[in-house]
Amino acid sequence: MRVEDALRLAYEADLDLVEVAPDARPPVCKIMDYGKFKYEAAQKKRESRRNQQMTVIKEQKLRPKIDDHDYETKKGHVVRFLEAGSKVKVTIMFRGREQSRPELGYRLLQRLGNDVAEFGYVETSAKQDGRNMTMVLAPHKGSKTRAQAQQSTSDS
Repeated sequence: MRVEDALRLAYEADLDLVEVAPDARPPVCKIMDYGKFKYEAAQKKRESRRNQQMTVIKEQKLRPKIDDHDYETKKGHVVRFLEAGSKVKVTIMFRGREQSRPELGYRLLQRLGNDVAEFGYVETSAKQDGRNMTMVLAPHKGSKTRAQAQQSTSDS
C-alpha cells in the first residue's frame, strides 16, 4: 500500500500510522493509537527489567601464607556469599618474594574451590595478573531460591 493511502485511512479512522518494523523490506506499519503503543512498549520494558536478575560479585582477598584459622574464616565468608546467590571473586595478593612462588596461590585457590564445591563451582579458574591471582566462584543454579525458601521456613 502506498504511504499516502495509509495516511488517509489512518486520518479517516482518527488514528495514527505507526511504523512497527522499520528494518523490514518493505517497512511494516500499523494503524493504531500511538499513545497506547508507547504505553504498552514501556510496560513491556518495565516487565522485562523486573524479571532480570542482577549478578552481584563479592570479593574476598587472601594472602598466600594465610593461617588455618584465618583461612577458615575467609572460607566461611565465601560460603555465605555463595549461599546468598552472589558470585565471589577470590583474590590472592602477592608481596615481595612471594611473587616468585605462584604455585602457593594456585594450591590455595584449588583448596578453596574444593572446600566450597557443594555451594558453588569454579567459573573462572586461577589466573595470575601482575601481583594478584584471581578466581571467580559462582553459586549452583537455584541456590538463591533455595536459600530464600530455607529462610522463609525458619522465620515461621
